[in-house]
Amino acid sequence: MTDSDEVDRIVGDWERERRDLDFAPLQVFSRVDRLSKHLDRARKHAFAQSGLESWEFDVLSALRRAGSPYRLSPKALLQQTLVSSGTMTNRIDRLVQRGLVSRQEDPNDGRGILVEMSREGLIRVDAAITRLVDAEESLLSGLPGAEQKRLAGLLRKLSLGFD
Repeated sequence: MTDSDEVDRIVGDWERERRDLDFAPLQVFSRVDRLSKHLDRARKHAFAQSGLESWEFDVLSALRRAGSPYRLSPKALLQQTLVSSGTMTNRIDRLVQRGLVSRQEDPNDGRGILVEMSREGLIRVDAAITRLVDAEESLLSGLPGAEQKRLAGLLRKLSLGFD
């Protein structure tokens, strides 16, 4: 095989040493693990170029996806970012300090608050998502569009069992 990679070498060694095992799962997940490391680096770089940490991007992107006026309750942010309430409170505090969000009184609930993205937050998250899409497009450049769609479909099918 001319198009082999490091995973092929590793799996080949295991197949030689442990003929009693089926290493098909390693063929998939070892590659997913290696690709995730490249993706993590690309994401961190895209966010850093926009002056954001990964966690900041997570919160700001949830607000951006909510649409104008880019505000959500802390509970909604918790549901979208999958962190604890204490962690979210800390994140909101830090984003407020950086001027990327503000706390607003919820007009529908006098006791509640909403987190609203500032103009600076909007500028940064828009820049970050543009850089992220460009970086991820580059990572996928070795696959034609049809293969990218097929891969996305297969990964969706696999992930539905976990979500």
